[in-house]
Amino acid sequence: MRTIETIKSGRNYKAVNVGTIDQIIEHELPMGPSVIKGKVFVGQAVGTTGSELSFQTLVPGQDSGFLHTHKTHEELYIILRGCGTYQVDGEQFAVSEGTIVRVSPDGRRALKNTGCENLTMLCIQYKANNFTEADSPMTDGNILGDPLVW
Repeated sequence: MRTIETIKSGRNYKAVNVGTIDQIIEHELPMGPSVIKGKVFVGQAVGTTGSELSFQTLVPGQDSGFLHTHKTHEELYIILRGCGTYQVDGEQFAVSEGTIVRVSPDGRRALKNTGCENLTMLCIQYKANNFTEADSPMTDGNILGDPLVW
């Protein structure tokens, strides 16, 4: 079983490594009496305060195991490798590398690998309806005048 490795941390950051995309399948997530192979949550490991994120790899023919919704979390599913079928509220559509799917908390969702190779995705969860126009990256960011030193 693969574990999350801490690379470095400081007052304002923490860097970890979950392995390569091909190594995501080596993670195991205990979930009640069962274990989900190929899934790892990363938010707690890096100390996120406004979101959760996870990586998951599904082998050919495997699905996410259950339909689910959330109480308050919206999710972004980012397909990093492979292809499959995503379903939300009974509607199904094809997804592949580069596809990004946003699902609101009430959306009844699941993912299935329908391809011939592993499907790996990144899922980012965050509280729905939390961002406003004032939170735009164009207005929230501060470009510093300090020179870059490498």
